[in-house]
Amino acid sequence: MPAFSTLAEFADLLRAAPAADAAAHQAAAARNWQLTKPPGALGRLEDLALWVASWQGTGRPTIKAPQVLIFAGNHGVCAQGVSAFPPEVTVQMVANFQGGGAAINQLSKTFGAAMAVHALDLDRPTADFTQGPAMTEAETISALITGWNAVDATADLLVVGEMGIGNTTVAAAIAAALLGGTGAEWVGRGTGVDNAGLARKARAVDAGLARHRARDPLQVLACLGGREIAAMAGAMARARVLRIPLILDGFIACSAALVLHALVPAALDHAVAGHLSAEGAHGRLLAALGKEPLLSLGLRLGEGSGAGLAIGVVQAAVACHSGMATFAEAGVSDG
Repeated sequence: MPAFSTLAEFADLLRAAPAADAAAHQAAAARNWQLTKPPGALGRLEDLALWVASWQGTGRPTIKAPQVLIFAGNHGVCAQGVSAFPPEVTVQMVANFQGGGAAINQLSKTFGAAMAVHALDLDRPTADFTQGPAMTEAETISALITGWNAVDATADLLVVGEMGIGNTTVAAAIAAALLGGTGAEWVGRGTGVDNAGLARKARAVDAGLARHRARDPLQVLACLGGREIAAMAGAMARARVLRIPLILDGFIACSAALVLHALVPAALDHAVAGHLSAEGAHGRLLAALGKEPLLSLGLRLGEGSGAGLAIGVVQAAVACHSGMATFAEAGVSDG
């Protein structure tokens, strides 16, 4: 049986998710104070190590089994001319992921992450949200369950990415619905649209906002979202329930995270922002989520690549925290 069968049940599971382990955080903080370095000398790496410790429930955390999940979906709003590429590219890129040829494949291998790709009904795009709801409630639940079930309960760090031609428009619509503003304030170049394409994206978002007035987060997801975005939200929520630390990717992944944040303010306590992407509104979205990015390298690829790269930063933080000697162990005077 699935963990939930209605949107209300999904929301209840998220509200009931456990908090971080305060005792583990305290133990990690005490160890951090004893390590052979001046206090605070490793900067934000120290904070990251304590964050991982609190979610793993141990004062000496490890990262041995990171998982990367990629979800793919197609979007009916592409009929409005919002992308520089046709929807067929989604199918082609999924094949590339499965063949090991994408950037996220290389990053996953580099950092020892198990990677899986889930394509969601690519031959059946969501409805055009300028004309009606993108998904029915049943379709939304199905996509959430796909993401939920994709998470490996033994993973100790999670990255969630996506592929879907047209999904920067969808992400902009979700952000505008939940945070306010017009299409022009939220859309970006995405796959590289020209000025006319950018205007079409803004008009499509505004049309979607006008047609779908509900601002309940899960209704926004159904009316304006996409299958891969719902699946990402489901995976992020499962990680929260399992207390698996999560690294957020770019604008599109953060739109999925925003749905959870709007639904339950503590839903992203287990998450850090992997990077600031070059998609213009991503910084504004991160600010709304209260997340400071670990990296800012001008990435705008999607597919979990920025978060995948940040796996290395989190691994380094944990390795320093758990592997360094204390002053007593090293026979070094602590002053």
